[in-house]
Amino acid sequence: MRRSRLASLLLAGTLLTCEPAVAEPGLTDTEILIGDVEPLTGPPALLGVGHTIGVKIAVAEINAAGGINGRKIRYVFEDDGYVTARTLQGLKKVIDVDKAFALLGLSGSGQSVAALPELEEAGIPTVISVGPVKPLWEPPRKNVFVVGQAYEEGIRQLVSYLADKNPGRKWGLVTQNDDYGIAVLDGFEAVVKAKNLNVVYEGSYKKGQQDFSSDILRVKDAGVEVFLAGGIISENVAMVKELEKLGVKPVIGIFWPGRIEPVIRLMGPPSDGIYAVDYVEPQASAAGQAFLEKAKAILPEAELKGVNRYTFAAYAAARTLFAAIGRCGKQPTWACTISELENTKDFATGTMAPISFGPGVRFSSQQLKIMRIDFATTSFKPVD
Repeated sequence: MRRSRLASLLLAGTLLTCEPAVAEPGLTDTEILIGDVEPLTGPPALLGVGHTIGVKIAVAEINAAGGINGRKIRYVFEDDGYVTARTLQGLKKVIDVDKAFALLGLSGSGQSVAALPELEEAGIPTVISVGPVKPLWEPPRKNVFVVGQAYEEGIRQLVSYLADKNPGRKWGLVTQNDDYGIAVLDGFEAVVKAKNLNVVYEGSYKKGQQDFSSDILRVKDAGVEVFLAGGIISENVAMVKELEKLGVKPVIGIFWPGRIEPVIRLMGPPSDGIYAVDYVEPQASAAGQAFLEKAKAILPEAELKGVNRYTFAAYAAARTLFAAIGRCGKQPTWACTISELENTKDFATGTMAPISFGPGVRFSSQQLKIMRIDFATTSFKPVD
């Protein structure tokens, strides 16, 4: 009886150890599900749509090569309309209902910061590339990685460049009164202090504001000669239009959230010569042109028109995530994917400088470039 019982226990143990491991969410024999939440409607839709196009290019490229270790990527996303409550709602659907294996993108800066508790609790591998703000990586979260450069550093380099080019001029700034605007203001004030800039006007606006006539009138009355338009997309267009209406022609700097080619057309001729800063290759560069040729071979004509700097950033983030998953072999897990993301070193994507993370380092800190708008070609061109 003892031998029989012992044999039965040993057999049961053998059967248990031979059972296949339970797969992670979003993982089947043939697919890996990648989730996202983006603003696909409303004024910031240029941002969200551009991002999803970048992921689609990366997905198509990987799937055409056989997928990741034989599994094809399937990409699902939710529209949050740039509304934080909808971001959280969409995130829960992608994680709890769709059962995504990993996440990309994640709307704007304020929305992604608000989503951090949900991301940490879920533990899902996440690569954010839309709104790189410090609360996303300081302190570092185990499963959350950020591709990009800090808003503060971007503004610091842009303002420093303009200050050196325009010594002794009067400065003005208008930016958004949220996490994004705070980051812009922090970077601006760091240079103000370091270079003793003469700031004659600082203003802020509420998210969603459309009329900037009073703000820009104050800019004119203050005699601003170098102006930092700290909006995102429609806000910067409105500010430049108001400057044109009032006949004011300061040197203008804009930030990368609004560094997209449609903005040039919306601003019109007054956009010519406006300065910008970004860590993503401009479309007019050799690398940018090479990426556009790749996109033309993959995208339908309608989507090709939506390609912008967020497309470039999303592609880089997606390829980084896919490479990490691929290094985990035939049975990828969340733990392995997170570990491989952490071990990413000098990963080249072609749309920005190589990407690196490290032990406890969840931010890639991309190299920046100063560029100017050339209205004649509707493009951003790096400065010499």
